[in-house]
Amino acid sequence: MRSASSDFLTGPSANQREANLLLAWMDAADDAREAYLAWRDAEHAAQPAGSNFDLEAQMSTTYPRPAAQAPPTTDSSKPIGDYGLLADCNSAALLDRDGSIGWLCLPRYDSSAVFAQVLDPEGGHWQIRPVGAYRSERRYVPGTLVIETTFSTDTGTVKLIDAMPFAEGQRHHELGFGSPHLILRLVEGALGDVELALELSPRPEYGLVKPLFRPTETGGRTFGGPNQIVISAPVPTTIEDSTMSATFTVSEGQRVGFALQWAPPEGPAPEPFAAEQVAARIDDTVEGWRSWEAEHDIYAGPHRELVRLSSRVLKGLTYRPTGAIVAAPTTSLPETVGGERNWDYRYSWIRDASLTLEALYVGACSDEAEEFVSFMTSSAGGRASERSLQIMYGIAGEHDLTERELPHLRGWRDSAPVRVGNGAWGQTQLDVYGELLNSLYLYREQLGELHREIRAFVADLANTAARRWRERGAGMWEMRGEPRHHVSSKVLCWVALDRAIALAPQLGHHANLEHWTAERDQIREAVLTRGWSEARQAYAQSFDSDELDAAQLLMPIFGFLPATDERMRSTIDAIARDLTEDGLVLRYRNQEGMNADGLSGEEGTFVICSFWLVSALAKAGEIDRAEALFDQLAAYANDLGLLAEEIDTANGELLGNFPQAFSHIGLITAAWEIDKARGRVS
Repeated sequence: MRSASSDFLTGPSANQREANLLLAWMDAADDAREAYLAWRDAEHAAQPAGSNFDLEAQMSTTYPRPAAQAPPTTDSSKPIGDYGLLADCNSAALLDRDGSIGWLCLPRYDSSAVFAQVLDPEGGHWQIRPVGAYRSERRYVPGTLVIETTFSTDTGTVKLIDAMPFAEGQRHHELGFGSPHLILRLVEGALGDVELALELSPRPEYGLVKPLFRPTETGGRTFGGPNQIVISAPVPTTIEDSTMSATFTVSEGQRVGFALQWAPPEGPAPEPFAAEQVAARIDDTVEGWRSWEAEHDIYAGPHRELVRLSSRVLKGLTYRPTGAIVAAPTTSLPETVGGERNWDYRYSWIRDASLTLEALYVGACSDEAEEFVSFMTSSAGGRASERSLQIMYGIAGEHDLTERELPHLRGWRDSAPVRVGNGAWGQTQLDVYGELLNSLYLYREQLGELHREIRAFVADLANTAARRWRERGAGMWEMRGEPRHHVSSKVLCWVALDRAIALAPQLGHHANLEHWTAERDQIREAVLTRGWSEARQAYAQSFDSDELDAAQLLMPIFGFLPATDERMRSTIDAIARDLTEDGLVLRYRNQEGMNADGLSGEEGTFVICSFWLVSALAKAGEIDRAEALFDQLAAYANDLGLLAEEIDTANGELLGNFPQAFSHIGLITAAWEIDKARGRVS
């Protein structure tokens, strides 16, 4: 930590003095924080075992987060929560607090990465940051997924604004068509003078390729690998060992714009992007995001800003050309440090996408439903039977998502293996019929009169659920052990038939009411009898077992049983008591000889499961308890409001692929359930 100097009030300008005052205040804040942390540790030690006293949540609301200090780490060990999301409804990038883009796949979410430093120090990155010591803070430009990072140094302050732009002039529902596949970075001088360093290392194919990188009059371009990358840089640069470097100074009022453009290798190289146009295109992107939010902004509850941000994140995870929705923009960020639970989430799961649409219905009244239904119908060939309906597809409707490992990558904090593709595409997961039909039912009015192919598809979904609900499967957690009669799978098959019955008037001659009703009633009876564990006084993970599973929290959420039902309430209490760590919910207990999922190691608490508990408690009338858990969960989001898949309650770190659609879905729906329980909405 820097000590305050007696001459900090002197300097060349009032702006410089203001910058120095700001830095002195930050030092004082650091001293206060260190004192607070010492007090917190003492308080933790004084708390009784099992206490729910949440000092960290209190701290997050009253003390600023620690600011970054130079020199920053540039390897794959940074906390997952250090990253922010940039997206253009085609692909995404992750940007850390130190101005480094450490993950970028072009031209699609599931393309091979151009920057993969998140997974390996040599995976490629693009950093712009001050030379020497600095502090950083950041935010999303309001109403957008454009990130503004403010760097403060001893000599001045600059702002770095990063965006993945849409096609020029694009607004409202059209966002994402004809993506220019651009990264724009604008440095603005705010106070004094700041010397900055640029380092850009494109490493196509997940860091496997060191391309030929040649200088040009306007920056540089690459040759080799499955990409053409063109860099526009209005400052002098050098290129050595396939890495571009530069140092430059930005003064108060000055703007310096940079651009990265992608093109396929077989086409012409894109024309260099004019540096003087960077600011205008970022402004245009800001207006594009705000036009979408203004058109879709319907949630007015007390958690409005959290819901609005989560809705933008979900919008950012849509693949606009087809209507697909990805579960997350990353692969192989692990569920536990050093573990093997590292999966590729850059695909469209029926479950995740259907729940995304349900969350957007609350948070944004999305127009994306029609595109997703069309995407899913065409991807499945219009059929759910004959094993046509997979649990997931590639974002252009690909069926074969064969999983492989990338041994040349170390993995985040050496968590190997790094995988691309996902072997779960071939699993039997019977819950998908219910999630898809529930979202179709929810959007029945917006979808209007169903196309004849969709009517046939809906009926086939219901007929397949009626025929297959008695089968074993991998369950919604995609267990890689022995198939089971998962209770959640049976419940979601019940949901499929229940919603199909409600949709019957729109299905015409395709409806099979008598058969669907009979099978729905049989599922209900089977779940109520074989799904109940007398030993646990709860609905169990699978038929005739005693293991708990957080998926049973979906029973009241989907209306299978009211949360106030005696057995359902007992199940909620059992999960809250026996399937939590520091109040946050695990999917299931992973112990030797119990809940064998075919994998070693543990995992963190699951964010969406914890939000399911919030929803279930709200439905059960435990509103204050639900709100307290909601606030605890929201406090784990990073400084930009983003959530990963899991939380390590031992240290508060985010784990798993990031940001996770599931987690932001959970936040939106839990906020809605609390509002309903308090009578704020009907």
